[in-house]
Amino acid sequence: TIISMKTVFERIIDGEIPTTKVYEDEKFLAFIDIAPVYYGHTLLIPKERFVWMQDAPDTLIGDIFVKAKELMIAMKSGIPCDYVQVGVVGDEVPHFHIHLIPRHHNVKDSGRKSYESPQQMAEYAQKIKAFL
Repeated sequence: TIISMKTVFERIIDGEIPTTKVYEDEKFLAFIDIAPVYYGHTLLIPKERFVWMQDAPDTLIGDIFVKAKELMIAMKSGIPCDYVQVGVVGDEVPHFHIHLIPRHHNVKDSGRKSYESPQQMAEYAQKIKAFL
C-alpha cells in the first residue's frame, strides 16, 4: 500500500537521497526544492510521516507553521523577495509538506525553473540560512 512504501521524503530524512538542507531539528527538515517555481523554493516537512495535513497532531501543525514563518522571514531577507507564497498541496508526495516560494510583485510566473548546479542550490540555501 501507499502507506507501507518509503516516500522520497523519508529517504531524504534517512540520508539515502542527498538534499540541500536549509534547516533541520529533531522534528522538521527544510530543503531546497530541486524543481523550483522560483529560486530558493523550499520544502518544509515533519520528520514523522503524516500523509495529509489533517492527519498530523494539532501541536505539530502549530509548530510547523511557526517554523514556516521563521523561514519566510529569512527568505525575504536573504533572497530577497517581496513575499513568500505558502502552499500545502500534498499530492506529489504522500507526506505532509509545505512549499515556501519566494515571489516578486509584477513578475510573471514562467513555470518551473532549474538550477545550473548543486552549488547554485547551496548558494540559495545559504542565503536563507544566513538569516535564521
